[in-house]
Formats: sequence, C-alpha cells, structure tokens
Amino acid sequence: MTSILLPYSISFILVILAMAFFTLLERKILGYAQLRKGPNKTNLAGLPQPLADALKLFQKERISPSQSNKTPYILAPMFSLLLALLTWLLYSPPSPTLYFSFGVFFFLALSSLNVYGTLISGWSSNSKYALLGALRAVAQTISYEVSMTLVILLPLIMATSLNLSHFASPQSFSPFILIILPFTSLWFITALAETNRTPFDFAEGESELVSGFNVEYSATSFAFIFMAEYINILFLSFLTAILFLGGAPTSGLLAIFLWTKTIFIAFLFLWTRATLPRMRYDLLMDLTWKSFLPTTLPILAFYISTHPLL
Repeated sequence: MTSILLPYSISFILVILAMAFFTLLERKILGYAQLRKGPNKTNLAGLPQPLADALKLFQKERISPSQSNKTPYILAPMFSLLLALLTWLLYSPPSPTLYFSFGVFFFLALSSLNVYGTLISGWSSNSKYALLGALRAVAQTISYEVSMTLVILLPLIMATSLNLSHFASPQSFSPFILIILPFTSLWFITALAETNRTPFDFAEGESELVSGFNVEYSATSFAFIFMAEYINILFLSFLTAILFLGGAPTSGLLAIFLWTKTIFIAFLFLWTRATLPRMRYDLLMDLTWKSFLPTTLPILAFYISTHPLL
C-alpha cells in the first residue's frame, strides 16, 4: 500500500509547490503588464515570496463570523482543496498498473462536485455578498459544464478512449489533432469560466461583491480556497495539453514537450487576466447557451454519424 501511495503523495507535494510559484509568475506578469512594481522584486527575484505568503496565511488568526454555520463553514475550503488535489490522481506515474481506465469520467465527476465547495462556502458564511457570489458561481459553473462536456467529447470520440494515458502516448500525434484545434479555443474559454478567472470572475467580483463567496474567509481557510483555484488552473492546463495539443509521454525525456505546452496554457490564463476586463453576467450566460451549445452540437452530431468506428 505504501509503495502505491508514495508516487501520488510526491505528486501532491510537487503540485502544491508548483501552485505556489505559479502565483509568483502571475504577480510578475501582472506587474510588468501594468507597468508597476510588486512582490516580484523581493529578495532573490521574488522567489521567497510564495513561502512568505504561506507563512503569513497559515500563522494568521482565523476569524469566523458569529452567525455562520460553523461546521460547513470550516469544511467547505478543505473540500474544495481535496477535490483539486484528487484531480491530479490522473497524472499517470511510471507504473502502468495505476492508470485510470475511465480517467476522463473521473475528471468530469470531480469537476461537477467542485461547485458544492463554492456553494457551501457562500451559504455557510451567512453573508449576502458571499451568498450572491456563490449563486453566481453555481449558475456559471453548471452552465459551462455542459459546454465543457460537449467539447471534450470530440477528442474522446476520435481517440475511442477514456484513458488519458492513451493521449499521452506517441500515437496521440495523429492527424485528427488538426481537426480538434478549432475546438481548443472553445475549451479554453470554458476553462476560464469553470475556474472563475478573468474575464469571467463573477463569483469574486470585487467591484460589486466585495470579494464574492470567500469574503468571510481569512487565514488558513482562505489559503485553502486560493490553493484550490490555482491547482485547478494547473490541472486544466495539463489536461488541455494532453487532449487538444497532441499530448506527449508523462515520463522520460519527451515529457518536456508536454510540460512546455502545459506551461504555455497556464501562461494564457495569466495573459488573459492582464488583458481583458470583466464581462457582463448576461453576456457570459448567453455565450454558452446561445453560442457554444449551437456550435458544438451539430459538429458532434455530424462526426458521430460519419465516424466509421461508431
């Protein structure tokens, strides 16, 4: 049992470290994009800054609202972080016996549960701003899960597999990747909405909701919510690189191609935040129901009807 859990434990630790320094990369990019200085200049090019942030957040006194529902208020951030870490179980370690045969289903199940962490956080805080942010996030996430599922169906149908290790093999560099590429933009926009990132950060709209569903959280609880969001961004970047950009082996020398593409997709999340303003909420909902849905359904129906293996 220890030998089975050890690779995953190491993966979780490395993911948390990657998330910490990804926040530093975001601060550097935003600092240069907005022509200002920030914590990216501290000490050795800002490298100790994530460690200082962690020390500050985990040492702060945790303050709970007196009218909050204590148990769900405390457990919701832990639940969100746990779900974010569990998605990285799909990162295949060197042993092929640990691969998920239905890995994509596992991802879709976890992503559908993720909305409960946000909803419980907003509801249990017993704050109007937090509840409004949570309701926005629920409507947004559920709507874009429909688009996400439809878009992800195309590479799955073409590969006739639900196992991510199939996409991470050399045979994934096949001509059908060129057919999937137009769908990649739809997938990326959906990923922005699923992770509540700019320009779809309505669940955390500072200008109208103070801070959204997490307004009543501080210290360790806020750190868990913060970590869950950035871990989800990194995983969606990893998943995008595998499903839509040709994949690559997850171990060995060729893994550098996979992680280069993953870093590029993660950079696009940050570039989008530095470039685009927040959309109107009604336009956000119209985008998925009136644009993405009518676009993806006919393409999927046509491909399913003409695919020789279906």
